[in-house]
Amino acid sequence: MNGLHELPALTIGTMATYDGSEQAMSGLPGELRDLIESGPMVHLSTISPDGSPQVSVIWVGLDGDDLVSGHMGRWAKLRNIERDPRVVLSFDAPRQPGVFLNPYAVLHARAAIEPGEGAWDLLNDLAKVYMSPDAEFPAPKGPGYIVRYSVERIGGVGPWAPARR
Repeated sequence: MNGLHELPALTIGTMATYDGSEQAMSGLPGELRDLIESGPMVHLSTISPDGSPQVSVIWVGLDGDDLVSGHMGRWAKLRNIERDPRVVLSFDAPRQPGVFLNPYAVLHARAAIEPGEGAWDLLNDLAKVYMSPDAEFPAPKGPGYIVRYSVERIGGVGPWAPARR
């Protein structure tokens, strides 16, 4: 897992195809894994109690084929996930000068919240990706929440997106 805190794995979901059928996902494409491991800022969209979207910017890592994020408090995004686990994560690839539409990924997923002591360790590992290799996560150690995102569908623009006909 590239040095990130080890977490138990969950099963992979299905991937929608353009003919409307679904096929079992065999794992995240390598190019998408590379992008996630590079530390893009991720937009997490959850559903608020009134049905409106709630968007937060988060750090993510990989644990097998699941994405994971750490949270030290029970914020709105976690309460929304408890009520409705359907989420969308989106993020851009690094900007390429002269490219009309920069690659980006959109991941539809089911989220599960795991309370416990591992959230700070995960955030500390992610600080080394998102801040600097010698960074320490600045919040005090304590209990928190790990959110595990099981990807069900991949979209966007880039080598990870399904081919369009």
